Amino acid sequence: MTVEPLNLVVVSAGVSEPSSTRLLADRITQKSLDLLREAGMPATASVVELGPLAVDIARALVSGFPGEDLKRAIARLAAADAVIASTPVYKAGISGLFKSFADVLDNDLLVARPVVLAATGGSARHAMVPDEQLRPLFAFLRALPVPTSVYATPEDWGSPDLGRRVTRAATELTLLLRSGVGHQIADTAWDGYQHQFSGNATRAEKSVADVDFTTDLMRLAAGGGR
Repeated sequence: MTVEPLNLVVVSAGVSEPSSTRLLADRITQKSLDLLREAGMPATASVVELGPLAVDIARALVSGFPGEDLKRAIARLAAADAVIASTPVYKAGISGLFKSFADVLDNDLLVARPVVLAATGGSARHAMVPDEQLRPLFAFLRALPVPTSVYATPEDWGSPDLGRRVTRAATELTLLLRSGVGHQIADTAWDGYQHQFSGNATRAEKSVADVDFTTDLMRLAAGGGR
């Protein structure tokens, strides 16, 4: 029987070239792919770069309607089995671009989805930003962040400590995926969550097809009589 590969999606808010934020995410992703392969769980990975979507994200925040490129990025995220979220830190906070992207996501898009939290910055003083800002954000989205977050400064790239943190976070992600707990939570508790009408979540509870237009209320709303 053919096993469908797991789908890992990286969300990177790095804007420089090359981007240390993307490099950190790639390192975590590669380690996760290696560990999943060793566990007999084939997986693939793709990247959503937020930099090229910045204008679309800003427009969606104002209008409430994402453009086609942003829709495709959200659809890729909705189809992910796990997410590696990576952002630069500016002035003691996560990237405004990353937060703006999160603001246009449906609240139920990532329910019970395993997530690795990662960030890069110029100083070790910001090391708690992933836990102080990314973790509450993904808790609000009801995702499943792994216990270990990964933060890197320029001095960390040659340090074995960074490699150990990357391995620990990737191991935690692998174990969550192996357990299948995320899918079990979503399968058994999905109806108990609030869902956006005709939303982007892959298990979106309601769509236009679910609406009964024959009720008295709907006929009145459509301008018809009783």
